[in-house]
Amino acid sequence: MPLVSAAVRVLAVLEKLSHQRMIGLEELSREIKLAKPTVYRFLLTLQELGYARRTENDRWAITLRMFNVGSRALDHLDLHAAARPVAEELAEELGETIHMGVLDGDSAVYVLKIESKYHIRMYSRVGRRMPLYCTAIGKVLLAHMTDEEREAALKGVKLLPMTQNTITSHAALDAEIAQIRRQGYGLDNAEREEGLHCIGAPIFDYTGAIVAALSVSWPSFRYERGDEAEKIEHVKAAAARISATLGCEAR
Repeated sequence: MPLVSAAVRVLAVLEKLSHQRMIGLEELSREIKLAKPTVYRFLLTLQELGYARRTENDRWAITLRMFNVGSRALDHLDLHAAARPVAEELAEELGETIHMGVLDGDSAVYVLKIESKYHIRMYSRVGRRMPLYCTAIGKVLLAHMTDEEREAALKGVKLLPMTQNTITSHAALDAEIAQIRRQGYGLDNAEREEGLHCIGAPIFDYTGAIVAALSVSWPSFRYERGDEAEKIEHVKAAAARISATLGCEAR
């Protein structure tokens, strides 16, 4: 079935707006390679429907209406429904920020977040993308891919040093991925952000395929190495409970 041209172009406008805080008509037109009059008509339509707004300096921005649509879609996902109560219990047990992330191309995307009980919290949000090679969620997802899937996910990705602890060689990353697969969890030892430690564990569906990863994040000053093993077991147990709800047999 052929694609509807107007729908494709409107979605291109929305996609570009979602990646910018604000953008001018000329820049937007240039970025998506459409004529300015056409883009302007689409923007006016999106504004009328509540999906875009024009700022005082004649720039354009996406509204929260799109977020509301996406949030309602999440409510219908079995994964989201299965994970939330378990994630809330885990947050209550450990007191720290909980995330669940899924694979999206060469990145992971947060689809669930439960805030820490503390005033000093991790900056993150549902919908935020993160690298696979230097995050607990990302490395757990990589560890349960086939070799071909992992090669495709990392193709063209540069292992940039986010901190002094970031893994920047493919050999070292391969070794860590193999270890994660054996032990059933992954760590981020301040590899993505200075002073932030994460523990992640895989979530499987009824077929045994990985569908997401669950993680808990601690600032360094609240991360006690002495009870790391206990923390790991909490995270693994929570991920296993979600997997069981999705129909995965005990592994």
